[in-house]
Parts: sequence; C-alpha cells; structure tokens
Amino acid sequence: MADIPEHELEGTRAALAPTLEATAAILPWVAKPKKPRFDPQLNERWIAAGKRLATAWSERHGPGANDIRPAIFGLYAIAIETADANCLRLGEALASAADRLEENVLSPRLIAAMSAAIECLSETEGLEHPAFPERSGHFAGRLEACAKATNADERSAVLDQLFVDEASEQIQLMHDALAALPPDAYALTTEALKLAQQAELLEIWGVMHLARQLSECINRNSADLDSPAVRLEVQNRLEALGTTIATVNR
Repeated sequence: MADIPEHELEGTRAALAPTLEATAAILPWVAKPKKPRFDPQLNERWIAAGKRLATAWSERHGPGANDIRPAIFGLYAIAIETADANCLRLGEALASAADRLEENVLSPRLIAAMSAAIECLSETEGLEHPAFPERSGHFAGRLEACAKATNADERSAVLDQLFVDEASEQIQLMHDALAALPPDAYALTTEALKLAQQAELLEIWGVMHLARQLSECINRNSADLDSPAVRLEVQNRLEALGTTIATVNR
C-alpha cells in the first residue's frame, strides 16, 4: 500500500478537527452518571420496605396477615422522610387502604389496586426508577378511589373493561403460542395461570375456573401438544375462555 502524502493527511486532520473537538466536549457529559434524586441509603430503605410489604401481601392469607399494616406504615414513614409529593401521596393512599383491610368483605377493586401498587414497589431502582412519579401517581389514584367507595360489592365498569382488554391480549398470546411449531407449552401455561390469578383478584370466578382448567389441560398434555386431538381440545378451551371474557363488561 502506497504511503499517503503528508499534505493530504494534514488536510484530513484539519477537516476532522471541529468534529473531534465537539466530540471531546460532549464525552464528559455522556460519561457523567445521572445525579440521584434521593439519598442512596434512603432509597435502599425504601426498597427494603417495599419488599417487606410485598412479602406480607403475598402471604396475607397466612403468616403475613398481621404484618401488612406495620409494613405499610413503615413504608409511609420513609415516604415522609423523602419529602417528595409522589411518595407522600402513595404512602397516604396505602395507609388509607390499610384501614379498609379490617372490613369483613373486601372489595375486589381494593384487592386489585393494592396488588398493583405493591407490585410497583418491587422495582429494583426504587425511588430512582424513571417512571416512578407517573406510576406512583397512577396507583395512588386507584387506591384513593377505592377508599372513597362505600359498597364492597360494587363492580367497576372501568376496572372490568381494563381486565377484558388485558385478558384479550393474553388470549391472543396463547393462540400464537398454540400455533407455534412446536406449540409453546410454557407460554400457554404461564399466560393461563396469570389470567386465572387476575380473574381471582376481581372475583370473576367463571374466567378463573376456565383459565385454571386450561392450564391443567396443557400440563396434562404438554408432551402431546403436537397431536391434532390435543391441539383441538386446547383450541376449544381457549375459544370458550375468550367468549366468557368478552361477556364480563356486558
């Protein structure tokens, strides 16, 4: 390869000089980590408190029943320390919802709102998650609406519609998993169990039972999902489940 003449190299360097200077000026800003909004130790305590509440809530029918209120007020105490409006609103909404937990008949809306809010607290970044302000505001709003409700048996048309929309997407995912070659047994089972759990939270018992039966059918025939007979049975159960979901908000 012939050597490049020196005068051409100098011309190239001169042409690139402005670009290189601009890049050098930007690099320190790109490499500089974003400054935390909260004290790292405070955020660690918030994350730990959220995990404690999540554990208590998941075990609310057993050993965690007596720890839900202490866990909520422990989180609320940290929210006060943050002096952040979003944290305070979510903490207050959870504390108000905790008072409703003493009722003999719990509203399905309250259970669903609590579950969603507590799941929001499981983010590993805690208070520093980019979407935390929006999420905390959304879930606090749901909890506040539940706290104002007076009839525990009252169903929410909005909540039912949200369930139908999300469940319909899960049904489509299961149809896609069944159509795959070979059928995706894991995706089918996962979505069916998730759907059953969501229906249980809202006390939509028909959907819950159909989703559980579908999951059991898939587990029972997981090695034979390629079989036309098994595929047809799963397909029929899926269609029955989809039809039942479509009637929830009618």
